Amino acid sequence: MSASLDLPAAPPAPSRAGGRQRGATSRALATRLGAPSLAAKVSSVRVPAVKVPTAARNAWNLTLGEGLEPYQPTPPTVIHEGPHRTLRKYDVPAGGNHDAHPVLLVPPLAVPISCFDLRPEQSLAQHLIDTGHAPSVVDYGTISFADRDLGFEEWIDDIIPAAIKRVSAEHGGAPIDVVAWCLGGTMTLLSAAAHPEQPIRSIATVATPIDYAKLPNLVPLRTAARFTGGRVTTYGTKLMGGMPAPFVKLTFRATAFQRELKKPWFIARNLGNTETLARMESIERFMGQMPGYPGRLYLQLWQRIMLRNDLAKGQLVLGDRRIDLRRVDKPVLAIAGTGDAITSVPAARHLATVLTGSPGIRFETAPGSHLGVLAGPGAPEHTWPHIDVFLAEQQAAARA
Repeated sequence: MSASLDLPAAPPAPSRAGGRQRGATSRALATRLGAPSLAAKVSSVRVPAVKVPTAARNAWNLTLGEGLEPYQPTPPTVIHEGPHRTLRKYDVPAGGNHDAHPVLLVPPLAVPISCFDLRPEQSLAQHLIDTGHAPSVVDYGTISFADRDLGFEEWIDDIIPAAIKRVSAEHGGAPIDVVAWCLGGTMTLLSAAAHPEQPIRSIATVATPIDYAKLPNLVPLRTAARFTGGRVTTYGTKLMGGMPAPFVKLTFRATAFQRELKKPWFIARNLGNTETLARMESIERFMGQMPGYPGRLYLQLWQRIMLRNDLAKGQLVLGDRRIDLRRVDKPVLAIAGTGDAITSVPAARHLATVLTGSPGIRFETAPGSHLGVLAGPGAPEHTWPHIDVFLAEQQAAARA
């Protein structure tokens, strides 16, 4: 895939007839000036075609042009539409057996669904289609001040169970394999614990933290909260009605502060490498589409998960309700990125400690950042094979 440079076009090459006429005129002029040797030189001149260097073309497309490559999502079909629960089923080739292997992709809050479909070469959705599955994704859409009263309950009890039920019904009542990223994994596990009757066959999580005390980026916030009681974040969240999109984007960038500082030099060093810059551009596009968190949910996340570390204790307390993660009775795969600055490997590995009711838990690591372990250039080689093997095992167990 390549992008063309929208610079002014070079003058058109002269036609053969026009070229002969101008060439004859030049030779005649040179002869009249008494320079026959000059006439011969003029007739032999060949003007080379103008070629714009790759670096110049990339610089133009990144600044004044339309980008290095247009976003080409894997085509989906909407099978249900509603506030924060639009369900999209990715189109699969006709004549295959894809519909026998349904998969639901569950994103976290505050990110677009393109996390599963970043670029054609970095699309878990397309990979699942290529390996014989029928993936769908639940799309939460935008989050605004009007959504400030939404909490974890809406996702645990309604949005995720409804998506699972609809995908199952779309495939004749078949049980669903769920693949979730980050907080999407947390919400899926909590939903499976709260409603074990759901038609879930297995759950695969990528970069999902469980023990928040083992997240290095949270240490300063947790330390400060010991003195403030966490009231600064609480009051700020209530005032804004949640965590607005600009704050989410800023926070995501802050987790890779050195990368942000070095970005100008990175671009300059790679101006001649279109593929590298296209990967960078896809991440910028992804971050530019980040929505926010609803107020009530973010307060629950901050107070119960980040500060009190409920999940590390195998539970989530929501008012007078306690959701016990020991009730998850499905096979679980957990994958953590070794270069993840948001979800550390120890924080993700703790999942195996709390899911004591699961018939089988597998923990794997793969190179990559928080997004990179899911959809980075190394994910097809290092992360997705773990998912492939896990899903194949579920299919084999179902046939046995």
